[in-house]
Amino acid sequence: MLCPMVVWQPRSQAGLRGWGVATWGAMLGPVAEKAEGDIPGTQEDETGNVTELEQWKGKVAKAEKEKADLLLSKLAADEDRRKWEEELKNLRDIEDKLVKERKLAQENFQRYLNGQNDELRREIQLLKNKLAEKKAKCKELAQIHKLKRSISETNVTFTHLEKIENEDMYNNICCFFDVSANIPFGLSRGEALITFEEENVAQELLRKSQHIVKLENADTVVKARPVELEMGITFQLHVKISQRKINVSNIPDLRIPDEWVRDKLELNFSKTKLGGGEVQDVAYDRRSQMALITFAQPGVANNIVKWAEYPFHTSEQTYIVTISRVVEKYLERFEMFSGIPKRTLLLTDIEDMAEDEESIQDMIAIHFQKPSNGGGEVEYIRYISEGTKVAYFETDMETVI
Repeated sequence: MLCPMVVWQPRSQAGLRGWGVATWGAMLGPVAEKAEGDIPGTQEDETGNVTELEQWKGKVAKAEKEKADLLLSKLAADEDRRKWEEELKNLRDIEDKLVKERKLAQENFQRYLNGQNDELRREIQLLKNKLAEKKAKCKELAQIHKLKRSISETNVTFTHLEKIENEDMYNNICCFFDVSANIPFGLSRGEALITFEEENVAQELLRKSQHIVKLENADTVVKARPVELEMGITFQLHVKISQRKINVSNIPDLRIPDEWVRDKLELNFSKTKLGGGEVQDVAYDRRSQMALITFAQPGVANNIVKWAEYPFHTSEQTYIVTISRVVEKYLERFEMFSGIPKRTLLLTDIEDMAEDEESIQDMIAIHFQKPSNGGGEVEYIRYISEGTKVAYFETDMETVI
């Protein structure tokens, strides 16, 4: 008797791979044995085999499902990984591009800065060269035309009257000043200036050159040199102050013809109650907002300039204008010279002693006052123990070589 045979169709060929020949042999083994021995089976055996087969089929189906799920998960993970790798690659490409762009921008900016620095250096050097040229020119001009010197206040004494010989003397205040600038001379450490009353004493000491001076019980060799001064100047400054003319500035820009402005100026400065008088001429310049007013009589200008600021009345309002004198200045007898004082010597190589300046100064003066040392009466002496100082010489043509 043949045994009933159960046919199982798996879902796929892949499912059969999980089942080996041994499995099928194990399942079919009892059936084959029974077939060979013609041993009739029981219903219980058949039912048990079917149940076991169903269990295995369920397990296989579950395994297949888990495998499919895992495959799907793996495919999804691979896809995600591919996307992330692609995105990472894009980000790296963007980063490389940004790095290249930043490097290029830095190089371009550095080249721009270098170009600007080079241009600025050239401009600075050009300005330095111009400044050096200007300084050299100023130094040359200062040496040639050294006019700026401190002029001390001097008391003015009335001397005499002069008869008016021409109209110019009547209409102007004329004066001149004889100016001679003090000449500076720099003194350094260990140097002294000494001035004698007699010229021949200074000249004799200068010829000897070296002198042994006792300072603090020690002999010091002091050298006598001539005082070589810078260039000196003398000139006459002539000043002419007009008593009939005044300068008017800060005149308002009125929207009227120039002729009318001149009439208004003449009208304002003709008022005697404000110090004015008869106006002879008005020269008005709109661009500079200035005018030159000439009065008929001398002395009126002196009264007007006391105001400094003068009211200028128009039909609409009152303005304030500025008044100043008309002064003419010019130089005459300008002379430049250089020379060496005849009675003054420069003493050098004076050693620094523990004594103060005044004591050293007295010792030097005592030595050069003695006739036995070839000296004479000392008029002035100044010693410098430290630092530098400036001595000034007054111009005296009779005492300059």
